[in-house]
Amino acid sequence: MSKRSKKGHKSNAKLEGYVVVAFSEDMDQAREYKTLLESNDIPAMIAEQDEHAVGAREIAVMVSEEFLDEAHVIIESQQAYDDFYDFSMEDEDELDFEGDFFDEDGY
Repeated sequence: MSKRSKKGHKSNAKLEGYVVVAFSEDMDQAREYKTLLESNDIPAMIAEQDEHAVGAREIAVMVSEEFLDEAHVIIESQQAYDDFYDFSMEDEDELDFEGDFFDEDGY
């Protein structure tokens, strides 16, 4: 009989009942998602997989299946907020207050 590795079995058992809610670009983003979910009373886990043929690691943020829909809404709302914030900051950078916007008297 061959001997099985208990380490791999434990990690699979730990993730049993959890499903992927989002894939992350890096570990910092995965931690942000996890913190965001946990602050909304949704238990979350991070599962990091080895590099694949394309050379990129997959970092999955996982939640219990019963919280999946709520977790999607929370993450999508945060992404929309981040996109809006990034967009507004880009617009602010484009403003030119030294042009003809003000006249010489400062009015």
